[in-house]
Amino acid sequence: MINKSDSVILLGATGAVGNQVLNNLIKRPEVLRISTLGRRSLPDISETLVVQHNVDVFDPNTYRDKITNHQVAICTFGVGEPSKVSKEEFIKIDKTAVIAFAKACKEAGVAHFQLLSSVGINAKSASFYLRIKGELVNELEAMNFDRLSIFQPSMIITKTNRYGLAQGITLKVWPVLSRVLFGPLKKYRGINVELLGKAFVTNMFENKMGVEMITWEDLKRLSNL
Repeated sequence: MINKSDSVILLGATGAVGNQVLNNLIKRPEVLRISTLGRRSLPDISETLVVQHNVDVFDPNTYRDKITNHQVAICTFGVGEPSKVSKEEFIKIDKTAVIAFAKACKEAGVAHFQLLSSVGINAKSASFYLRIKGELVNELEAMNFDRLSIFQPSMIITKTNRYGLAQGITLKVWPVLSRVLFGPLKKYRGINVELLGKAFVTNMFENKMGVEMITWEDLKRLSNL
């Protein structure tokens, strides 16, 4: 659980989810310092508690010293459209870079690590995408953070279409489809990106330890959906 003296480091603040996480962190008076790591800076960030670091996200030597004195790490870094990159590139971004960040966080004494993952992840999955994400979570578990939170949303509903026709259709259809998903299928319900960002921040203040898999029911509670 975070307290008044703690600060947060965020990898992936320029993405849709990361940006909402950052916006929600800024609103919380308990958070006194926020550090972001990324390949570029976010414009129009005037909050004095936000320190932006432009780094090589694939080389922890460029940011290792930026992680010290943070209690919570949040990683929303990843490929927006996995089908648009090679398998090698997907592994490099969604697995290798994240593992390097997590290891640096562990070495720096970060107690709580939160990861944006996906519903259905499994290291033995027949799906390449879900298998790689499952392997990543297994490696994070082996690092033995005091607390590890794995967020597993299904469709993330954004206000704008970021990836073309296919996403445009999905953004229209999924909110309707979500209404008929009940029982075990609830975990496939979509969630608004603003509410997902809120859930990440709310979860920081829960007094828990160990590994937790956060699915739709948890997201609903954490975001007051």
